[in-house]
Amino acid sequence: MTPDDCELLCLDVPHAEAVRARLAGADEARRLAERAKALGDPSRLRLAAALAIGGELCVCDLAWVAELAQNLVSHHLRSLRAAGLATSRRDGKLVMYRLTDDGVALLRVLGADIEPAPAAV
Repeated sequence: MTPDDCELLCLDVPHAEAVRARLAGADEARRLAERAKALGDPSRLRLAAALAIGGELCVCDLAWVAELAQNLVSHHLRSLRAAGLATSRRDGKLVMYRLTDDGVALLRVLGADIEPAPAAV
């Protein structure tokens, strides 16, 4: 018996069943864990925060802001995009990135102190 185990079986079946009914299934839990994992790297977390603050930024700007090499920034942005936390669009020779609503929401859940920049006029 460990300090974290109950000493006797005291299952509250109605309550436990109500919780189980609302719990995400294994596939949904895996999807959510992948999203959370995408922000588990400090560089990706900083890049996501920069996108939340700056709105839409190109890889060059993000590399300068985060003080990282462009190829490393591109790698991390692909991970954020694959997790559904960022989107990209091509603008001529530039690739512009922005966070998705889910990306902003996850940053807020993590307690990131982000204040989005005012919209461009």
